[in-house]
Amino acid sequence: MTETRIVLSGTLLAVFAASALMPLAFAQTYPQGSNTGMTLEQDLKLARERIEEVKAHPGAGSGTPYLSASGVVGATIISGGIFGGIFVAFVVRAKQIENKRAQDNLLR
Repeated sequence: MTETRIVLSGTLLAVFAASALMPLAFAQTYPQGSNTGMTLEQDLKLARERIEEVKAHPGAGSGTPYLSASGVVGATIISGGIFGGIFVAFVVRAKQIENKRAQDNLLR
């Protein structure tokens, strides 16, 4: 009975999550209506300005700081350290409990 309850609740949760995220899947860059958002010409003008800005500062790179703490590699190392520390704490605690149970079984 509990297995079917778990499966049904998981299915219901998946349906709710899919219905909540469905509007995000249909987002469009350019809206279908008229006079809404940026036009193609405005978007192209902005892209040209960005290209000129990159040409003016050639050593700046793409703008994604890979090795800094706020970049890709830095954030990966920091989050890996945090979650790795949590994992090590759980393993140490589990070993302590296991050793205590083994000692209690020897005393019996």
